[in-house]
Amino acid sequence: MSRPAPGPRPVALLLPGQGSQYARMAAGLLPSEPVFARAMDEVFTALGDRGRALRVQWLAERPEPPCDDAAFAQPLLFAVDYALGRLVLSWGIRPVALLGHSVGEVAAAVLAGVFRLEDAARLVADRVSRAARAEAGGMLAVAASAARLEPYLGDGVVIGAVNAPLAAVLAGPEIPLAKAAWRLASDGFACRRVASATAFHSPLMEPVLEGSEQLIAAAGRRAPALRVHSGYTAVPLSAEEAVSPAYWAYQPARPVLFWPALDTLLAEGDRLLLEVGPGQGLATFARRHKAVRTGRSTVAALSPARPGGAEADRQALERARDTLRAEGYGLDG
Repeated sequence: MSRPAPGPRPVALLLPGQGSQYARMAAGLLPSEPVFARAMDEVFTALGDRGRALRVQWLAERPEPPCDDAAFAQPLLFAVDYALGRLVLSWGIRPVALLGHSVGEVAAAVLAGVFRLEDAARLVADRVSRAARAEAGGMLAVAASAARLEPYLGDGVVIGAVNAPLAAVLAGPEIPLAKAAWRLASDGFACRRVASATAFHSPLMEPVLEGSEQLIAAAGRRAPALRVHSGYTAVPLSAEEAVSPAYWAYQPARPVLFWPALDTLLAEGDRLLLEVGPGQGLATFARRHKAVRTGRSTVAALSPARPGGAEADRQALERARDTLRAEGYGLDG
């Protein structure tokens, strides 16, 4: 379908979270993209001693702890999302909206000016330390609607994310989640474990999050300078929510409503959705939306769909640049 509106479609950034990580994600951009490299170093510096060790882990072929460990995934996802977002901003692109998934929303908050980078890095580090004390659990992606999964909930297993009409994530304690996975497979549902050793976005996280508001309350916070679509309320983040310690503190225990938030975003008008983070998980979900399927909106990603080394990183980035140029954006830098 042709698009009647003249001029380039406004850009909205999608920032992925837990489950998108892999070894050396986006590391192939270090030699050729100085803005990205500097932004990554800013995060590592903000993380202090832990940041120096994390940089070594990021560049390792087989990181230890492994990729699905929150100690690796959470801070590095935050760093890569933030650094790729900074790269897009350096091109002269001013996004009309940012939509982050899980820890991706913290990166979005920094790009939008809600948090200083140093304060957000402390928030992420605090989440990681708290997650390490949580009861053993995990997450399970299922090709089904949230409503269809109701019979499989219970014993601590809940809907952890709604990513698309037929793509939901269950989260909960390890043994009940394994039982739910067995029942789902027996009933013919396609499901797979998410790369997470923690039951994020479930009540299992609530006990370890108690007291985390104090750290956030001590940080500087302000209303977003760029519109942030909340993955927890599915509507734009209000000024009151942006400065609320409770809003940020308990995110790891709340379900991610990515699809409802995307639906709200695309109802505002035609958009060029640009995934800034490792992989193309959010771009894949977004391509299922009617606004994208009909051609009114479109999707691009800065990273390859699957890990492929430095050349794949550079090629994916160049394809994203080409998409922006074809849309009518004259890129700086």
